[in-house]
Parts: sequence; structure tokens; C-alpha cells
Amino acid sequence: MAEPVLALIGINKAFGALKVTDCVSLAVQPGELHALIGPNGAGKTTLVHQISGVLRPDAGQIMFKGRDITELASEKRAQAGLARTFQITSTIPSLSVLENVALGVQARAAHPLALLRNAAEDAALNEPAWAAIAAVGLTERAHVLAGRLSHGEKRALEIAMALTLEPSVILLDEPLAGVGREEGERLIALLNSLKGRYAMLLVEHDMEAVFALADTVSVLVYGRVIASGDPASVRADPAVREAYLGEEG
Repeated sequence: MAEPVLALIGINKAFGALKVTDCVSLAVQPGELHALIGPNGAGKTTLVHQISGVLRPDAGQIMFKGRDITELASEKRAQAGLARTFQITSTIPSLSVLENVALGVQARAAHPLALLRNAAEDAALNEPAWAAIAAVGLTERAHVLAGRLSHGEKRALEIAMALTLEPSVILLDEPLAGVGREEGERLIALLNSLKGRYAMLLVEHDMEAVFALADTVSVLVYGRVIASGDPASVRADPAVREAYLGEEG
């Protein structure tokens, strides 16, 4: 098996007496979609915060492409190819889809941020921006202000912005949250189209989507991974069925 592109080794995080992540170890392989599931309060978002650099673990290591990034700043992790989308969309509503994505290209290229609207007029930024927009199916919406997009389109825009980082891993924090069925189906199709091209760690409550998309599923309960494996084996695990899927035996 290839070396994991992302590996967590014994990650611990506590807030006072509350242990939020408890010796968490998992690995994401190149091109794999690895889903992280668990009930509310399981510690999933706190774990993603630690992977992305928003929070530092109290103990353990985070390895990215063979490098220890446990102490690396979040912006340095992004520049190295560890991209993240958020539960709450983080686009700029007053800028168009193209301008939002061009800014992502601009940030990666380390151009000085002058007037924001000039980003989409720079040919060097424009070409990769259009490629990212096409990859998420928003070409016809490129000149629409981000604030006028539907919720699902905003999620797709966030993914396009993540793609501008030329990521090795994309962290997806509940991309289907608040999205209707039709848009949810489009987002699932989008994520499916990205499988194999990018490694993804998906935090999601939609079990139908998780078991349709994931190559590997890890289950987090009270901050601890209680099961990890292919979707069929995890679905059949008695501990998972009892603790998370609401079934007995």
C-alpha cells in the first residue's frame, strides 16, 4: 500500500476536563475519499480544526506527504496543498464566482492583493480559475455574484476555490448541510467526479451520501475512533450500529 498522504497518529485534544479527541489515529491514502462520521458532539469538527491548523493538538502527530506538520501554521498547510471547505460558506458575496476563484489562484501564487476585482482580469489567474469553475460545473454562473448563488452552488464554489490550491488533500466539513435533495445529488456527483484525482476527508451526516461515496469510513464516538474500514464492514459493525446508526446487535 502507498504511503498515506495524510496520517493522524495518536491525536489528543482536551478543553479542561473534556477530552474531545482521544488518541485518534487514521490515514488517508492518495486519491481516496475517507469519510469521518459520528453523532453530534463526537469531536469531528474539532479534529478537522486540528488537521487544518486552526487548533493545535495537545499530543500526537499530523503527517502530511511524509512531513510532520503538527506545528505548522494553517496558511502554510494550505500553501502545501491541504485545502479545506467549511460548514458555513466562506465566499465573498459581493464578488462574482470568477472573482472569488481568481482570488484563490492569486493567494496561491503569492501575488500582492491589490484591488480585488483585478484578480479576474489577470490572464495568469484567469486560466486556472476557469478550469476550477468548470470542474465544479459552474461555468454558466461564472459572472454571477456569489451572494446570489443557491446554497448548493456556494458549496460548489467553495470546492472550486479549494481546487485552486492544487491540493493533495481536501477537507470537506459537512458540504451537504442545509442543501436540498436535488442540489445534494449534484454535489454528490461532483465529489464522485473528484475521487481518484484528489484525496478527500469528508465529514458528513448524510449516511446515504457517505456510503455511496466513501472508499473508507471511520467512526468517531466521544472523541475516539471505534471503527474504520470499507463502508460495508463499518455498516455491519455491531458497535457502530449501536452507537451511531441506532440499531442493536
